[in-house]
Amino acid sequence: MAPSKHDEKKARIERARLRAFQARQTVHDHRRKRRIRDNWLAGVLVVLVAVGASFAQVFYFTEGPGNPEASATPTPTASASQYTKPDASLAENREWTGEMTINDIPLGISLDGAAAPQGVANMVYLSQEGFYAGLTCHRLTTTDGFGVLQCGDPNGDGSGGPGYSWGPIENAPQDDFYPAGTIAMARQGGNGDSMGSQFFIVYEDTTIPSDEAGGYTVLGTVTSGLDELTKAVISQGTADGSADGPPAVKTVIGGITVQ
Repeated sequence: MAPSKHDEKKARIERARLRAFQARQTVHDHRRKRRIRDNWLAGVLVVLVAVGASFAQVFYFTEGPGNPEASATPTPTASASQYTKPDASLAENREWTGEMTINDIPLGISLDGAAAPQGVANMVYLSQEGFYAGLTCHRLTTTDGFGVLQCGDPNGDGSGGPGYSWGPIENAPQDDFYPAGTIAMARQGGNGDSMGSQFFIVYEDTTIPSDEAGGYTVLGTVTSGLDELTKAVISQGTADGSADGPPAVKTVIGGITVQ
């Protein structure tokens, strides 16, 4: 028997309903999959942010010249992008003498361009460019046998640098002993190519264990003024009274001149 017009109309309505249902189901499935994808991406983003935050904390709190636990790489800053790594030949394979002023205290300095040509070239270049003038010394350690004052970060918190990094390590003591008056470069733990502008002054005989990268680049020595610096800054301890932190006395580099 041939279907009636009523049956045909009913069949068309059912087919239309089926297509509408299938369309709605497709949209629903698409939205469900998109929610799953978005939730997954959000979870990944949260993890990345957490990892990034943890790295930033490590970066700030452990950066140092020779912390036996770990240290982090000083990073370039936008304001320092005008500087470029100097050629080691600038050190001229000779001794450089001059003065570093910290809190108006003149420190006589001597830099060994023969023993640490890249390190001394870097210090000479940045000094001549006026890079260090006005920068702070952001870290003081007061542990017995580990006494350093760390300076030369344009960010003032241990996270900055001149816009470049360099290596390898030069003129590191084989016995890990850094006598009072030593001027040496800060770097990342385990990374001999991570030096920038940050340096440290050893104010008492200090032993800093080498890590897998080695020791720390010794640039030269403070030849005078260390006693005055110790009395005015170091003897006041850290701002929070800990054995490792910002100096209690704000400590600013007036400038460095060498010749």
